[in-house]
Amino acid sequence: MRRAARQSPIHTSLSVMLRALRARNYRLFFIGQGISLIGTWMTRVAMSWLVYRLTNSALLLGVVGFASQIPTFLLTPLTGVLADRWNRHRILLVTQGLAMVHALVLAWLALSGRVTVPQLIALSVVQGIVNAFDIPARQAFVVELVSRKDDVGNAIALNSSIFNAARLIGPSIAGVVIAALGEGSCFFIDGVSYLAVLAALLAMRLPSRTSRRHNGPVLRELRDGLRYAFGSPPIRAILLFVGWVSLLGLPYTVLLPVVAKDILHGGAHTLGFLMAASGVGAVGGAMYLASRKNVLGLGRVIAVSGAVFSCALILFGWSRTHMSDLLLMTVIGFASIVQLASGNTVLQTMVEDDKRGRVMSLYATAVIGMAPFGSLLAGSLASRLGVPQTLMLGGMACLIATGLFARKIPALRAAVRPVATVRGIAPEVAQGIQAAAIFGTQVEE
Repeated sequence: MRRAARQSPIHTSLSVMLRALRARNYRLFFIGQGISLIGTWMTRVAMSWLVYRLTNSALLLGVVGFASQIPTFLLTPLTGVLADRWNRHRILLVTQGLAMVHALVLAWLALSGRVTVPQLIALSVVQGIVNAFDIPARQAFVVELVSRKDDVGNAIALNSSIFNAARLIGPSIAGVVIAALGEGSCFFIDGVSYLAVLAALLAMRLPSRTSRRHNGPVLRELRDGLRYAFGSPPIRAILLFVGWVSLLGLPYTVLLPVVAKDILHGGAHTLGFLMAASGVGAVGGAMYLASRKNVLGLGRVIAVSGAVFSCALILFGWSRTHMSDLLLMTVIGFASIVQLASGNTVLQTMVEDDKRGRVMSLYATAVIGMAPFGSLLAGSLASRLGVPQTLMLGGMACLIATGLFARKIPALRAAVRPVATVRGIAPEVAQGIQAAAIFGTQVEE
């Protein structure tokens, strides 16, 4: 009895942290995505290393990154409308199947020795088009998988945890596989790993989803979604903030092969260690968010994590040693996932269900769609100023954006209050506590 009592707090903490896994469909999704994402991260590392090995050009690293992400910027606002209209489960079955074919084609080209940089750019565009349909559907689909609405934030945090656990495991495996077998083997493993998520999607038992009645042409619904999102000060502030960070901060990832080879004088394994360190921090950040019981105070969390990310990125540009780079990458991973997942959680909690796909498509555009421009900008600046200077400039720009966001928090609290009161965002609202505390600390009744 005493032993059980001693374990009780741990069990309680774990039950809170993993509560979204009580839903069978979400469990299947969690496991399938976890396996598939390991392969995805192996491909990301292998692609970066292959491009840099073939070209020895930081600029072309940025070009390939641009090619893979520009379709998201151009198409995702439209595909968000389709995610609100169509069956999201079927969309994911199609997009995940196409992603598997894409990975296997990459594997065939690399293993046969026929791969060229123009081919890699073209295939990156194809993958970007697939992602433009996949991302808004997947983001909105997660909410359908949990049985209780107050588990939505936990489900998003756990989603981030598997994404970043894969970011920890995948690059580490990729470094070994590239050194032993070459980049093509990473692409092949990625292709096979998609079988896990496809099996999970097929095994789900989902209630029949009534297709939403079409209210008009796609462009009109897109305009309605834009008016809804940017007419809401909290939603607008979050979208603008994460878009700025994605443009000027997150493109540090495309420069990591240069850091690993030219600054740390390492190889593919060094790149794998750097990305794995970022994954360790990101998993920690996601588990921190999963341990939170509600969304109260997430506005302040976004601002603090933004400041930590910015400062760590500045120091990463200045650092020249393996140990300090690994430590800073851990901090960068923690802070980046906390600010992005917190913004995602606030949006998913506030948005109306019939506009969820469109708002999440705008979030994807801000986070992923801005990245191609950031990749081009980072590659161009790095070729002229140097990688360290580019990283430090990006960190300074993100620090300015964080300060501007933090100054808006008091006004955002006032804007959230009426929305939260009507929708009952947090359980405490029913007891008279103002849900404007989402953007700060709890306030008195």
